[in-house]
Amino acid sequence: IPALLLFLAVGMLFGPDGIGKIFNEEGIGYMFNVSSAQAIGTIALCIILFSGGLDTKLSDIRPVINPGLTLATIGVLLTMLITGVIIYYVFGLFSAIASVTLPVALLMASTMSSTDSASVFSILRTNGIGLKHNLRPLLELESGANDPMAYVLTTTLIGVVTATQGNVTALTVVQDIVVQLVMGAVMGFLFGKGIVSLMRKAQLSNESLYPIMVLTACIFIFSATYYLKGNTYLAVYIGGLFLGNSRFVHKRSSMKFFDGLTWLFQIIMFLSLGLLVNPSELLSVAGIGILVGLFMIFISRPLSVLLSMLPFRKFSMNGRIFTSFVGLRGAVPIIFATYPMIAGVENADTMFNIVFFITILSLVFQGTMIPQVARWFKL
Repeated sequence: IPALLLFLAVGMLFGPDGIGKIFNEEGIGYMFNVSSAQAIGTIALCIILFSGGLDTKLSDIRPVINPGLTLATIGVLLTMLITGVIIYYVFGLFSAIASVTLPVALLMASTMSSTDSASVFSILRTNGIGLKHNLRPLLELESGANDPMAYVLTTTLIGVVTATQGNVTALTVVQDIVVQLVMGAVMGFLFGKGIVSLMRKAQLSNESLYPIMVLTACIFIFSATYYLKGNTYLAVYIGGLFLGNSRFVHKRSSMKFFDGLTWLFQIIMFLSLGLLVNPSELLSVAGIGILVGLFMIFISRPLSVLLSMLPFRKFSMNGRIFTSFVGLRGAVPIIFATYPMIAGVENADTMFNIVFFITILSLVFQGTMIPQVARWFKL
């Protein structure tokens, strides 16, 4: 079982339905709410994606960069569209719980459209799973690079649903997505290059300060890109990728520092998100959660992967099917599901509970089955 699921469970244990003391009798956190959970999750995701870039060797991903980026963009878009339509019809069957419009259904699907980098990295690297045909770098590249697309889709659709963007057209949505992704990629490259130059010239009095300097660089890339209206998650991943594939002083100690820091922030992120949910509310959405979750695992994710990878003929059918199965959901969809709550989208609480339920279903079912499925497909 993925170790991170334990910390999600601990968070739920100490939440308002559990034995925790940080909530008052009305279930409202004295020091903890949706906004603070989103802030914690954003910082944690920044660290995790930057570390993912640091650990990724360009020599490993070069053979799979085209299919990886296709899955991270077109694949995410297709997953959102296919899942959004089914959510719309499933909510029609469960009209007693809530009714949603098609844009709201697409918004909910967009929060779950990316695979979770923390979960994928944790399972593939901790279990030491060796995969044939460059599948591991493909899966790690996809999971590290697809969060930006899901983030842009989520924030754009929130604007559509809440009508904060005025007369929204398909053209303006596409323009917004392209501008954010391009700006994020450019900022990540430029800041990454500049920080490598700075690290090479720095002469700090204590070698323990070099990992702190790398951490500061990570936060700087995220913050500067945010104010320049670029995609922050893409920028930190590319910045980390550039830094990890360059030489600089005390690089090895910095990499080890980030490895431990990433685990710490994964634990903090899953723990804090567990605090947000009321387990008693999950029962009411179990029916929708199981239907949508199984649909994503067996239909929308495989369809999006098979369609996205049509141009790349060097991958076997077994490899494509296995890639579609490693569509793990984790903390990222839960973080993205807090955005509609803060924006005041109708039925956002129900959406959050469904996303949380599907995340647990994905981690328990897919997370535990990955090694066995790899053996079944002789990979």
